[in-house]
Amino acid sequence: MSKPIGHFTSYTINDGSLLESLQEEYGPTFELMTRHEKLFLISALATQLCDRAPGRCRDEIYVVGHQINSSLPLHDREGLLEALTNQIRYGQSLSVEDLPMKQ
Repeated sequence: MSKPIGHFTSYTINDGSLLESLQEEYGPTFELMTRHEKLFLISALATQLCDRAPGRCRDEIYVVGHQINSSLPLHDREGLLEALTNQIRYGQSLSVEDLPMKQ
């Protein structure tokens, strides 16, 4: 079962925030949005966060992205999305300086 947006964000009841407005408009679990709309918001958020993150993507990661989208079944792609989101929020990430250098 889905958890309300307040479980994942700083939203608190009656705080007058954008999060409160979104919850009122689309429901506490965004149940009043279509799957397509939710995926669009994920894409928009990820693009903006990626643009603001330091460093750049290694060329091989573009290849990995293509392989994931062309080879994995839907449930595995959704699982990877969940895993990556969790790792971004709670895991450790390498800095640009920590990346292995290819010879």
